[in-house]
Amino acid sequence: MAEADPQKTFNVHDAKTQLSKLMDRAHAGEEIVLAKAGEPWAKLVPLTPPQALPPRTPGRYKGLIGDIPDSVWFEPFYSDEELDRFGL
Repeated sequence: MAEADPQKTFNVHDAKTQLSKLMDRAHAGEEIVLAKAGEPWAKLVPLTPPQALPPRTPGRYKGLIGDIPDSVWFEPFYSDEELDRFGL
């Protein structure tokens, strides 16, 4: 890790006691460096907001799948023989 700004570097103990304030500073755009045994160890940075999903379009897939007869949806999944084998 490159040289860290000492004013933005916090050891683990200080970071634990000031975590809420450090998170606010990071959220405001600051990069906070966390140090372990005096060595820069990790960086607290703001998250980028997630990209918004495009609006839903009703019927977007209409016509892509042919007509499926109702019998496909309502016929038994297992035959009587298979059900007997399972004791059902």
